[in-house]
Amino acid sequence: MGLDKPLDKVFEIITHIPFFSGLDDDQLVLVRNMATEVSFEKGQFMFYDGDKAEGFYAALEGQVKIYKISPEGKEQIFHVFGPGEPFGEVPVFSGGSYPANAQALVKTQCLYFSRKGIVNLINQSPPIALNMLAVLAKRLREFTVQVENLSLKEVDGRVAGYLLHMAAEQGHDDLVILHISKAHLASLLGTIPETLSRSLARLRDNGLIQVDKREIRLLDRQGLQDCSNGGNGDTDD
Repeated sequence: MGLDKPLDKVFEIITHIPFFSGLDDDQLVLVRNMATEVSFEKGQFMFYDGDKAEGFYAALEGQVKIYKISPEGKEQIFHVFGPGEPFGEVPVFSGGSYPANAQALVKTQCLYFSRKGIVNLINQSPPIALNMLAVLAKRLREFTVQVENLSLKEVDGRVAGYLLHMAAEQGHDDLVILHISKAHLASLLGTIPETLSRSLARLRDNGLIQVDKREIRLLDRQGLQDCSNGGNGDTDD
């Protein structure tokens, strides 16, 4: 379903999508013309695990979680994407299927890029290919770090590392604003909400953080770094 969003606003968002950074106005016109605007209600799926990957998305507004369900029914979130972030792009270029589910956490608006359209776009604007390689390499590094965290670190180490990472991502030295629920954060970190709450309480009691609802202030960055490196603390439930 199309969106009633001013053209200049869409252009502004496109320029901040990593794939398309550094393109000139003519190239951005090509991007804008081949993109389709779509909207999803809270809980609606963009795609399911195993669906053929015929295109990828970039969020305009809202939040999207990428996750899998284990045979035992446990949800594992891999990433939560927000405005300006592309998702579902890796299998599009490999010609395979989506390896996970994509679901809107809130009412979400996206741009959709078909595989055919993006291949034509690359042929017309080769610099886009270099941007895409950079983004895909970044995704690989993030996934490698996540696998390491889930397999080698205990919960306190995961939480400490996540807070340091998000502070950098949000451009703050000592503040993290949680844009997802603690239940979703627990799934992202490979644990359960009760264990996450205990971990946050321990970090607080040790003087490393201060928690005020969705705002977490980092009081001791070195202490958090030591915790992240050492992974001391509670284990998974």
